[in-house]
Amino acid sequence: MVQPESSVTSSGIVWEISDHLAVILEVEWEDTCAEPQVERVVPVYNKTDFSGLQTFLRNKFVVWASNVEEIWNNFKNIVYKSIERFVPHKTLRKNLDPEYFNKEIKRLKSKVRKEYNRRKLGVHCTEKLKKLSKQLLAAKKLAQEAFLK
Repeated sequence: MVQPESSVTSSGIVWEISDHLAVILEVEWEDTCAEPQVERVVPVYNKTDFSGLQTFLRNKFVVWASNVEEIWNNFKNIVYKSIERFVPHKTLRKNLDPEYFNKEIKRLKSKVRKEYNRRKLGVHCTEKLKKLSKQLLAAKKLAQEAFLK
């Protein structure tokens, strides 16, 4: 019931609570949880509007200041504004998959989704969907058992 069994430090039975017996276990607890993922907005640099960015930068870099601090602040502000205006942003959602999902399970999950969408095309697609679903369930079970050991 507890994995690994060596984590149980002591156990005992409590009498006279009711007509049942209660078991109390003391277990060593290791907090090895991963940090929870949060939704965040990230720039998608490969979809940048380069022609608009070039024009924007050419127009902005004409204006400079006299000392180094002002030059640096102007440069920094120009770069931030250009990223904000010409680089699209994408919201990354948190991953809801359990920790034990590996690449194989994620690959099978994707294949099952594709076959699920194709299932109306014919019997062969339905058969393939059933086969992939069984493989996915077996892979999930193996991964979960390995994770709990």
